[in-house]
Amino acid sequence: MSSAARLQAPRRGGSVSPTGCAARSRPAEGAGAPLATVPRIVRLVATLLAVPNVSEGRDEVVLDAIGDAFGSGALLLDRHADPDHHRAVFSLVSEPATLAQALLAGAREAVARIDLRAPRGQHPHIGAIDVVPIVHVDLAQRGAACAQALLTAEVLAEELGLPVFLYGALAGGRTRAEIRRGGVANLAARIADEELTPDFGPRRLHPSAGAVLVGARAPLVAFNLELAAPAHLGTAREIAARLREGGSDGLPGLRAIGVELESRGCTAQVSMNVERPDELPLAAIVQAVAHLADVSAAEIVGLVPRAALTGWPQGLELRGFDPARQIIENHLD
Repeated sequence: MSSAARLQAPRRGGSVSPTGCAARSRPAEGAGAPLATVPRIVRLVATLLAVPNVSEGRDEVVLDAIGDAFGSGALLLDRHADPDHHRAVFSLVSEPATLAQALLAGAREAVARIDLRAPRGQHPHIGAIDVVPIVHVDLAQRGAACAQALLTAEVLAEELGLPVFLYGALAGGRTRAEIRRGGVANLAARIADEELTPDFGPRRLHPSAGAVLVGARAPLVAFNLELAAPAHLGTAREIAARLREGGSDGLPGLRAIGVELESRGCTAQVSMNVERPDELPLAAIVQAVAHLADVSAAEIVGLVPRAALTGWPQGLELRGFDPARQIIENHLD
């Protein structure tokens, strides 16, 4: 079957209802600069968001090539690259008919240009094109997002030879952290031991590009807080462990790690994903972290729902934030 034919509808991965995702059966398991070409307001009508992350945050030539490839079939809303995380997050929007093709084009460029056999920074990862979430901004889009995620998973596997792992609602709630645990080498061993089996594609890692995670989800917020001296990496890690969901003072739907930013004078950072920003505004996270260490600056990676900014503390720098570009509702009718 041709690529064009495959991009019409998913053939695998379980049924998807108009209002929700059905988990695909699977084996039991043992974080920008504005783009000059992006309009200030883009209307999302009969479209879907996608937020592919790649394991490259330093080479502008590589990132430009990947961004241009994503832009071949989608509109690029935002790109955020970080040299310490060695990671870039692209936010793009497309009609469902062209979204999978756009994601395939960008992923093809990432696979050609990113080699995981070289050090790839501090952010947990298992792939050159590391994670590809399709985002539904409301319940009416959820079924379409799930269908597009399954279709994208299939074409990434078949066209690029990547093993694809589903996560979230499409995988019975399995998290990205469960798959990334131990990194690329450990994932290769877990596949070889049949502890994990890819949902699509070969039962082995791509030699230079690893694997890819694909899911469908509601909007989350990638949110970073920098800690003032004398806080250090150990401080950031302790705070992350304490505040992430399941920690001693865990916040609902919060994923967190501690990172050291060498590019900013070895500043300690708590790097977080806020998975339920409707329940946990960013101001509440700032308050919780500030009880444990002084906070010097904040950063939002990519797009954010307006409600997440409710009660934002005056005087705290939100580094590089552009409301017109980064607030999701500014792109909606």
